[in-house]
Amino acid sequence: MPLRFATAGALRAGLLSGAALAGLVPTVAFAQSSVTALAQSLPAISVVASPDDALPAGSGLGGEGLSGRRLTTNDVAVLLRGLPGVSLYGNGGVSSLPALNGLGADRVNVLVDGAPVAPACPNQMNPALSTITPTRLSRVEVMAGITPVSAGGDSIAGTIAVESAPPVFAAPGEPPRTEGKLSASYRSNGRGVTGAAEASVADDRFSLGYNGSWSRAGNYKAGGGRTVRSTLYDVQDNAVTFGARRDGHQVTVQGGIQTMPYQGFPTQRMDLTDNSTLFLNGRYEGTFDWGTLDARANWRRTRHAMNFLEDKGGTAKGGMPMDTLTTDAGYSVKATLPLSARDTLRVGSEFRHTHLDDWWDPVAGVAMMSPLTFWNVKDGSRDRLGTFAEWEAAWSPAWTTLLGVRNDVVWMDTGAVQPYSWQNSVGMMRMANPDAADARAFNARGHARTDVNVDVTALVRYTPSDTSAIEAGYARKTRSPNLYERYAWGTGGMSSSMNGWFGDANGYVGNPGLKPEVANTASATLSLHDATRKAWEVKLTPYYTYVRNYIDVERIGTLGNGFVKLRFANHDAVLVGANLSAAARVYEDGEIGSFRLSGVAGWVHGRNLDSGESLYHMMPLNAQVTLEHRLGGWSNAIEVQAAVRKDRVEAARNEPKTPGYALVALRTGYEWGGIRVDAGVENLFDQRYYLPLGGVDYADFKAGGNQGAIGALPGPGRSFMAGLTVKF
Repeated sequence: MPLRFATAGALRAGLLSGAALAGLVPTVAFAQSSVTALAQSLPAISVVASPDDALPAGSGLGGEGLSGRRLTTNDVAVLLRGLPGVSLYGNGGVSSLPALNGLGADRVNVLVDGAPVAPACPNQMNPALSTITPTRLSRVEVMAGITPVSAGGDSIAGTIAVESAPPVFAAPGEPPRTEGKLSASYRSNGRGVTGAAEASVADDRFSLGYNGSWSRAGNYKAGGGRTVRSTLYDVQDNAVTFGARRDGHQVTVQGGIQTMPYQGFPTQRMDLTDNSTLFLNGRYEGTFDWGTLDARANWRRTRHAMNFLEDKGGTAKGGMPMDTLTTDAGYSVKATLPLSARDTLRVGSEFRHTHLDDWWDPVAGVAMMSPLTFWNVKDGSRDRLGTFAEWEAAWSPAWTTLLGVRNDVVWMDTGAVQPYSWQNSVGMMRMANPDAADARAFNARGHARTDVNVDVTALVRYTPSDTSAIEAGYARKTRSPNLYERYAWGTGGMSSSMNGWFGDANGYVGNPGLKPEVANTASATLSLHDATRKAWEVKLTPYYTYVRNYIDVERIGTLGNGFVKLRFANHDAVLVGANLSAAARVYEDGEIGSFRLSGVAGWVHGRNLDSGESLYHMMPLNAQVTLEHRLGGWSNAIEVQAAVRKDRVEAARNEPKTPGYALVALRTGYEWGGIRVDAGVENLFDQRYYLPLGGVDYADFKAGGNQGAIGALPGPGRSFMAGLTVKF
């Protein structure tokens, strides 16, 4: 199944791309009903990982390059690298956290098969994109900045929606069909291996499919050969999909299990030592005389465990076991109604429920971690009910508008908590136990919170000619805090340092008084291209975002060794930036093939208006340029990825500065019949570099006895890759 980055229409594309997906070339969408035809009356935007003469412009990836990229990683978030406005927070090997236009982690609404996945770990070791593997991925939508209210709420950066492969049916009148695919790949750096299998059987009414994969890697080596500790992982994923359709109606049911026996986290104090997820999704899609209906229901249960792997001393005295149990459940319903040839109305509702328990079992013989079970969050609940209405109007062939309003009500609560000990001092040395006082104070206050959030989106698109287009708009987006931001209560050095997903090894304390973040974004996109949108295209998108009650931090103490304790706190913040993308078909010849050059560049600066400091994890000026070649079933690519020095850092978290770098990658692939072979090399010159948003190399710091200054996390060195795919 091809990997696709797509939106539904050019107006919708302007919303979905907004300030980030500014550089993808439109291709014509095929409507299957009058409603779909109206919704997609303008060109759709797509990047397809299959042969196509209309190569996408400005994405920095393009065509066969996406198939080659699946060879390089088992982290779905990394597949987004090279799209305008997208950057990645460093985390585990399959658990990177995406950011859109400088806003990351929970500020991005990540939907997996239509459902958000709540954090099931105080360090976000199992983020939403880690719950699906690249081999199961079928379609991705990236909606940044000015996003439609129908794309979801409770976020201020935008939405990333990923979909697994839909059911495959035989054509009407055809006999039952069977399909299968086996694939395997190897990456030399870390000795990473991946194996996957797909199989399906279907007639024109019913479909049954299976997708399974397994991937494992050891610690990778940085440029120059130094091993980067705690970067190993092991993940296994299995899913079964059933589909049934008749007369314009389709039902899809999917269930599966994903297990991670281990995953190292070089920037965190802990590692993942077990993670199991069960999920069940249902979807109904129907076409009626009045319009279309899309309804989904989702259930997910995650059991997560943390401790220290060997790199962090996991064999000593049982370490520090930590467990999390999370249940997500909900529904979403969206109806699309064509009111006239000019007007389309979309209305919908969704409900999301999350229940979270986070506890740390006592460790015998360790006074600071006994005799009781430590409850970090007990009976935590977060419920959200959202409703929206969205009006799209095509006033003329040149002018189109979209206006949407959304309301989300968020209810949060948690139960009483417990420290390891209720004594004010513990151990032979009678060491102070601040967690006892913190727990008493936390239990003495009310915990229930209710937020009533309102979102608004307004966008206008003007197309004066077949070679240019202008989009401009405004969005008001709101996000309520997550359960850890409000309810992580311990201020002790050990208890606070176990919370935080920022890769800085600092300690974090929740704040029940936090207010929701409210972001006001304005952006505009200028697009210039040839009349056919096949030869060249340039897009520029500047944007400005003012965030009231931005959830940042304030220092409340120190942890020693240069680390600090931080409490979440509301501040005002502003982000300003721009994304530039371009692509051109530079040469085409029947004997030597076609050549295409594409590139993307991005810059963002964020500032805390109260402290005057730079916001944390702002990506410096960066660019990616790709030269692609295609001849029949053969495809090749040369890619250069570069970033300037990062010297705007947040002092409150001791964020490290990083030097600039440039990396070169080569990829090649050949497909004939049902067989495809891929090969490539990443970081061709084995350059030693540091990830601007990678966080600190805490694992190496700890292995060195917590001595000296802690540095930024180095990126992977040179890696040779090979892959084989067989379809039957």
